[in-house]
Amino acid sequence: MKVPTGPNGPYRLLARALTAGVLVSASACSLHGMRPADAPPIEPPATSATPSLTDAQASAALITQGELGGRWSATQGGATWRDGLLKTRTDAPDCQRLLDGLYAEDLLGEPTGARAVVGLDESGNAAQLRYQVAAYAGPSEVDAKLAWLRTLPSKCAQFTSTDVRGGRLNVTVVPAVLPGVGDAREGLRLTMSGASAADAGDGSGAAPMLTLDFAAVRVGDRAVSLTNGGLGGAAQDSTQQAVQVGTRRLQDVLAGRAPTTAPATPTTAPADPVTRRPTELLTESPADTDNTTADTADTADTADTADAADAAQEG
Repeated sequence: MKVPTGPNGPYRLLARALTAGVLVSASACSLHGMRPADAPPIEPPATSATPSLTDAQASAALITQGELGGRWSATQGGATWRDGLLKTRTDAPDCQRLLDGLYAEDLLGEPTGARAVVGLDESGNAAQLRYQVAAYAGPSEVDAKLAWLRTLPSKCAQFTSTDVRGGRLNVTVVPAVLPGVGDAREGLRLTMSGASAADAGDGSGAAPMLTLDFAAVRVGDRAVSLTNGGLGGAAQDSTQQAVQVGTRRLQDVLAGRAPTTAPATPTTAPADPVTRRPTELLTESPADTDNTTADTADTADTADTADAADAAQEG
């Protein structure tokens, strides 16, 4: 093959090759020097987050008055002692946080998802029970609140608070024994006494003595929490019943099972001295007691009938 010479020969080919090399180098340098901000943004694929608790599930997980016994009914409104006794001041920061949280009903913090609340009144000792089911940001958030609550029987075992009238209240905080349900749990019992009679709000003329239980149980990133009590006291069996029934109801709802509507009544078992938890949750069936009573009555009726027949024959 004949290679062209002169201006149109090898020199032209060499010039073209050099020009192409310069363009490639310039292009590579341009790409190498491009700043990240100049690159087009990468859009992540769209995902749909499934809520850990829906509004319908939260409502379905609430306990009902029938599950706590016949003495409970729908609430008639907030008790007047809440303002008089829980809106008090103390110099101890943790104890003030406890009082504020009980009054605002947010000791576990503000829920980040669905929530549902029910209020019940007890006819025997005029106690009130407020029960909440809610979703939170994550298990660690709830566990942190439970860990703080666990310190209060030591930090706030006994302290003094002052009401709006300047009256001084003596407050004690002790652990409350709860059934071993859920992933984590904590319970407290608070008593307040020594305030003026006006704080009672019931016209009795006697200084009030408030007893209030608080309990919380975590199930994943959901939690059930309640307060139970009043000036007439707080029945521990009602607190335990609400915790046991409510936790199992939430678990059933989350699993898609029909909630149990006739639970057994829990009986307090001896508490473990280290964990302050029941060593075993005892249960008894109300039906067994009823059958025993019925059997006794049937035996008595049979005996009375036999005695009457013997008397008639002797006559």
